Amino acid sequence: MIDKDLKLLEAILFASSEPVEERDLKEKIDKGENLKNLLNELQKFYASRGINLIKTGNKWSFRTSPDLSNELTIFKTQKRKLSRAALETLSIIAYQQPITRSEIENIRGVQMGRGSIDHLMEIGWIKPSGRKNIPGKPTLWSTTDLFIEHFGLNDLSDLPSKNELKASGFLDKRAAIATISDLAKNDDSIENLDNLEIDEDNNLDDFIQKN
Repeated sequence: MIDKDLKLLEAILFASSEPVEERDLKEKIDKGENLKNLLNELQKFYASRGINLIKTGNKWSFRTSPDLSNELTIFKTQKRKLSRAALETLSIIAYQQPITRSEIENIRGVQMGRGSIDHLMEIGWIKPSGRKNIPGKPTLWSTTDLFIEHFGLNDLSDLPSKNELKASGFLDKRAAIATISDLAKNDDSIENLDNLEIDEDNNLDDFIQKN
């Protein structure tokens, strides 16, 4: 028959969300003097199971067996909003690459921080591609193979041309940058954004209008 104190220790340790100190365990059982023997017995019992009883300092807790860590790793896709500034920056890089940050700012007409560049790099859609041979040697930015893959392109030549964008009405809606022949955004970029959300104020109707 299993000892009552042994069952109680097992239940306390299993239910606890954090390691439990020995003194707290000792107070919960009738035969406190047997605490170490009981804990050692539990430890041996669980040594070859999916969870192990682990001692850290004067605290005890159940932990997943180390040899199962790889099988229990959970990968989650985190949805993050792509800002209007990041969308415009990505578009300019896609059509004007390789291009420096100051050149992007000239096209957009506003100064930009590192946020948009950093976010696009984190996603894996842009990368540094050398430095421009001018004073200061600023970094040049280009799109990546992941960008081409994600947006369902065979290569960059599959991006819509200026005439196609004019036909869709997009360039007319963005008159402030209509003179920038290389600024555009790909139809598939919205349809294939499986893991990203677009800010509502981006106005998707203005982003792409399909006939």
